[in-house]
Amino acid sequence: MKKLIFQFLDIIIIFSFNTFLLELPLPITIISSLIIYLGIYSFRVYETQTMKSYTESLIKTTVGTLISFILILILYFFLNKYFNRYFFLSNLLFTILILPILHKIEYNIYEKSMPIKNYLVIGRKEEIGHIMQEISEKTLNKIVFTQYINPDPITLDEIIKQNKQQTKSQIIHGIVITDPELEKHVKPQIQHYKEEGMEIEYLPNMAEKYLNRIPIEVAQKFKEYYEVIFNNIKEHPSKRFLDITISTIALVILSPIILILSILILLEDGKPVVYKQQRVGLNGEKFTMHKFRSMKNKTDQNEAKFATDEQDRILKIGKIMRPIRLDEILQFYDILIGKMSFVGPRPEQIPLVEEYNGLIPFYWARHKLKPGLTGWAQIMYKYSASLEETKMKLSYDLYYVKNRDIFLDLNIIIKTIEAVIWRRGAV
Repeated sequence: MKKLIFQFLDIIIIFSFNTFLLELPLPITIISSLIIYLGIYSFRVYETQTMKSYTESLIKTTVGTLISFILILILYFFLNKYFNRYFFLSNLLFTILILPILHKIEYNIYEKSMPIKNYLVIGRKEEIGHIMQEISEKTLNKIVFTQYINPDPITLDEIIKQNKQQTKSQIIHGIVITDPELEKHVKPQIQHYKEEGMEIEYLPNMAEKYLNRIPIEVAQKFKEYYEVIFNNIKEHPSKRFLDITISTIALVILSPIILILSILILLEDGKPVVYKQQRVGLNGEKFTMHKFRSMKNKTDQNEAKFATDEQDRILKIGKIMRPIRLDEILQFYDILIGKMSFVGPRPEQIPLVEEYNGLIPFYWARHKLKPGLTGWAQIMYKYSASLEETKMKLSYDLYYVKNRDIFLDLNIIIKTIEAVIWRRGAV
């Protein structure tokens, strides 16, 4: 909630600057202020680690503002007489001089205002301790897991009784259930403590809230819960409308680039210009994915490999296309015909899917939605080049599949800009 207040404050500050100091017309002020805010937001300026570092905040605020100017230039081209001549320079100087300092102050307020909460964990530390540690770190150690127990009713009652005699800094504020099987032994006691006002949390809720992913270990522990959810996932019709709109506009705007890239690939390495490969899509169905060929021709194209294993085959034009994802733009065609979506888990190669279905629990769940050109896992995690990295990436895919809505999609679309420019994640 506090971060939303900070973001709203930024919008008000930028709006006030353009209204009262640059004296822009109200419609121009509203639109340009929102675009500048979205540019800054897309570069994750409001993430805790960014707000903590003045230098990182300054860099991301500068780049985000400059990116927003690209969109504002479209308005400027048609409505330049309504803009102050110093609009771009004034806004750049204002955002980089004021906002990073403000965000540093806001971070200090945010950190100091968060109370420390101690939790008793019903679960085995050797099984889920690393996840609890990650949650603590994400909350700036404001959430502390003080004790892990494999409980029986007597043990739990004794701990809670001792807790009432502890000092304020040592008192247990809540109980976290990390294992449904262990919970069964103390369910009446848990209900009693809940009625007395003690916080009762479940690991899936905490993991999703603070980690923005569903670790595979958590999905396995709460298998019945997640199986019901994932088996009832369905594509929403509004998403198809958004896909058609975005893909049509993108193909029209990018048509000159598509022509130029086709010619350059043809001149460097001949035909084919387009690389086609069978991938796994919605509900496990196979489809043909299209992209510009960025590697030299070879005979075993159907062999499944990680992209990091074939660096020696990349074309000269491929070295330009791949870092900024130009080789992927033909997938707007796949989106237009309904085989892919703009946002979703990345489509994977068939042999890898067959392998992972047998090795990784809940891997099937990522195929409950259409694969996407960009997605939550792509902007939050790097390319996966091993089984463990694939499990980590899947945890972000599972979070997206469970929590997908229009707001999360818009969040991903905005942050994709930052991921491409910063070359972070797997976008």
